[in-house]
Amino acid sequence: MARALRPAEQQVRRPGLHSEPGHAAGDDGQDHERSAGRGLCGDQSPHCLPGLRTGRRAGSGMNEAPPAGRPMVAAIDRELAARARGLRVTPEEQLGMLGARLYDAIGGAYTATRRTEPRIAAQIVDALGDARTVLNVGAGTGSYEPADREVTAVEPSEVMRRQRPAGSAPCVAAAAESLPFEDHSFDVAMAVSTVHHWGDPIAGLREMRRVARRVVVLTFDTDEPGWQDRFWLTRDYLPEFASVLAEFPSLAGMADAVGARAEPVPIPWDCTDGLFEAYWRRPGAYLEEHVRRAMSVWTRVGPDAEQRAVRSLRDDLDSGRWAERNSDLAHLETVDLGLRLLIA
Repeated sequence: MARALRPAEQQVRRPGLHSEPGHAAGDDGQDHERSAGRGLCGDQSPHCLPGLRTGRRAGSGMNEAPPAGRPMVAAIDRELAARARGLRVTPEEQLGMLGARLYDAIGGAYTATRRTEPRIAAQIVDALGDARTVLNVGAGTGSYEPADREVTAVEPSEVMRRQRPAGSAPCVAAAAESLPFEDHSFDVAMAVSTVHHWGDPIAGLREMRRVARRVVVLTFDTDEPGWQDRFWLTRDYLPEFASVLAEFPSLAGMADAVGARAEPVPIPWDCTDGLFEAYWRRPGAYLEEHVRRAMSVWTRVGPDAEQRAVRSLRDDLDSGRWAERNSDLAHLETVDLGLRLLIA
């Protein structure tokens, strides 16, 4: 059933160190321009309109609508115009995409282990260059959003949006493939470990290029033959990982879509962001339920494959087989497991 936004859900703060209270564009929506309307609010009833109008006033009043506020104001204008024409999109249609569903499933455990890894963040910040206005696509809880820039976030999952810290950047509910912003609205568009969840990664990357002058994307390289053997976890315990990325576009194809170059992103042995490859030198972490729950891979391979992999890994850790097989890792500080930063 449609519902009006609660005041807590309407609250938006300007990105940066000095936040101002206001009201958000929406809570449950997804952009639907290609179906002739912009959907920033899950409530299709008139009760949502006051929240949208308040959000527009808040965005317009951000110091006379600086670059960070203008795209949100424009997006809300489209939402109001669509509603005035009687266009309706159901909440099921709004969130009926892989990324949102998946992160609604895993998002509750996400903040327990997923946080900014400073060394990866430094590489991303360097790629952002002197950009002042930043669009973070598939933003999640905002782990890698730079604190010294004017940031606007895009995140389709309601669960993830609700876990964004107070004072974080304004967050629009939308899909990467149809961003609710005008051409060249931002200095840079960034996306961190999210492209593999998009319904159409190439379309999403082209949208990022459309709305921003620069594009920075942290993604995964599946071009190299035998890429699934780079990591002992997928090589020895979870071969199903290859099927998870079976339809994922090539790194070369993604780079071509936005005219990008690729940089390797090494993963430190003590990586503080609990991404799938983070514990390459700390294998016992993969036996922990709360660690796995914050990794989308386990949800996608299914419980049977997950439990088999966990049992096999536990047996090999207990017997010493894992240590013997992976003795070359013991003294490494970082490894290249296929993470790549696309910079265009």
